[in-house]
Amino acid sequence: MKKIFFTLPGNEKLADLLIQKEDGEKGNAETHQFPDGETYIRILSNVKDKEVVIICTLNQPDSKLLPIYFLAKTAKELGVKKVTLVAPYLAYMRQDKVFNPGEAVTSTYFAQLISSFIDTLITIDPHLHRRTSLSEIYSIPTRLGHAANHISAWIKKNIDKPLLIGPDIESEQWVSEVAKNANASYIILTKIRHGDSDVSVSVPAVEQYKEFTPVLVDDIISTGHTMIETINQLKMAGMKPAVCIGVHAIFSGNSFQEIKNSGVKEIISCNTIPHESNRIDISDLLIQ
Repeated sequence: MKKIFFTLPGNEKLADLLIQKEDGEKGNAETHQFPDGETYIRILSNVKDKEVVIICTLNQPDSKLLPIYFLAKTAKELGVKKVTLVAPYLAYMRQDKVFNPGEAVTSTYFAQLISSFIDTLITIDPHLHRRTSLSEIYSIPTRLGHAANHISAWIKKNIDKPLLIGPDIESEQWVSEVAKNANASYIILTKIRHGDSDVSVSVPAVEQYKEFTPVLVDDIISTGHTMIETINQLKMAGMKPAVCIGVHAIFSGNSFQEIKNSGVKEIISCNTIPHESNRIDISDLLIQ
């Protein structure tokens, strides 16, 4: 089945990589917003009997959801065989249970909504915190790529004597895999979250690693508070400036600059979300 790729604004670089790697057809669609904020979609390419691949990472998801929905529904009206959504960052994975009475379990509702108009979902390292699989909430086929090996390769190539540092006990399995493939040692922090912007961490004894470069690794860098707190403690322990690596570069508010100002050596991310810190290309993980 021939594939035709459509990209929503902001995802053009990744789309070009995927089209080149898959030798796919670049779709032509017209999109804009009316003065009242409503979205206009028009597919100009012939999509009949083809597989439409929509490329759109889902940070800031609310403004992207309706354009994806309209594009997918229009493609189906035009006779496509299949609609695949490539969303390197998958939103609405955090709220996966009711913590307080009356809360919406948005991860479930979002999954049900996506499953109602998309045929296949491809993503990278979704935040599976209390879930073991996307199939628990998505009723469509899903395929997950994992960035661990790509991060390991970058570390091996660019950092001498790295010491990997995981943010909490839940990250240990992932961090240990990155460390093993990078031939590196690792330690895990004890993290206590008092609120969205109030995090305290306990760093294990690091005296034996004074000649190593600390490498803080996490799946999502959002507020950056855990990293900043860790960097400060590492500096007090006399460690070298740290390198921060995240799969998904959310960087809410001014967090990117705040991490830079904390004395970090370098901030690196995968290109699941377009950002100036992107250094690790994971596009091959998105090929079907």
